[in-house]
Amino acid sequence: MRGRLTETPAFARLAERNGLVRVPLGVLLRHHSLRLVLGSLAMVVCYAIFYMTTVFALDYGTRVSHIPRGTFLGLLCVAITLMAIATPISAFLSDRFGCRLVLLVGSAVAAVSGFAMQPLLGAGRVTGAAVYLCLELGLMGLLFAPMGALLPSLFPPQVRYTGASTAYNLGGILGASLAPYAAQFLLGLGGLSAVGLYISGTAMVSFLALLCLRQPSSETHDSAVRPDAYVVANRIICSPPR
Repeated sequence: MRGRLTETPAFARLAERNGLVRVPLGVLLRHHSLRLVLGSLAMVVCYAIFYMTTVFALDYGTRVSHIPRGTFLGLLCVAITLMAIATPISAFLSDRFGCRLVLLVGSAVAAVSGFAMQPLLGAGRVTGAAVYLCLELGLMGLLFAPMGALLPSLFPPQVRYTGASTAYNLGGILGASLAPYAAQFLLGLGGLSAVGLYISGTAMVSFLALLCLRQPSSETHDSAVRPDAYVVANRIICSPPR
C-alpha cells in the first residue's frame, strides 16, 4: 500500500524554482488550447469503441439478434479478458516504438473494424458476436494503454496535470456520451452498417488529431527555466491585486 505520492522530477524542479502558476487552467487555455483540443480528439475513438461494444452491442445482440442475455454477457467477459491482455502488449510496443505510432496504427485498424460490425454482429450468431466483441475490445486495450503516456507529454510541467486530465475528460465526454444516442439514431437511419461507420468516423477523427500532434522536445517540456510565454502568463494571471 502506498503511504504517499511523490511528484515527478520535472514538477519538483519547477516547484523549487517557484515556477508554478497559480491558475494553470488559464495558462492552459491561453497557450495550449490547440493541444488540448487535439489531445481530447485523440481520446474519442477509445470511448466510442468501448460504449458501442458494451452498451449498444449488448442491447442489439439481445433485443434484435435474440442472443440470450446471459450468453452475451459471457461473451463480453471473454472479450474484456482480451482487452486486459492487449493492454500490457500495447504498453510494451509503446516503449519500443513510441506511443504516438502505436495509437496511429490502432486508430487505423479501428477505422477498418467499423465495417465488420454488420457481417459479424448483424449475423445473429454467437460466434460472429464473439469475434466482433473480441476485436473491438482488443482494440480498446491497444488504444487505451498509450494514452496515459501521450496526454501528459503534450504539456509542459507548469500545466501538465491540468492539461492531461482536462484532455482525458473532454475526450471521454465526446467519445462516450454521444455514442449510445448516435448509435440508436444511425440504426434507424441506415441500419447496423451506419452504426459501424460511426466507429470508423471516430477512429479517423482520432487518427487525424494524432497526425496533427507533434510532441515537443524533452528539453522544452522539462526545462527548469520558464519560457517567455510563461513569464508573461504569470505576470498576467498570477500577479496579486493592487
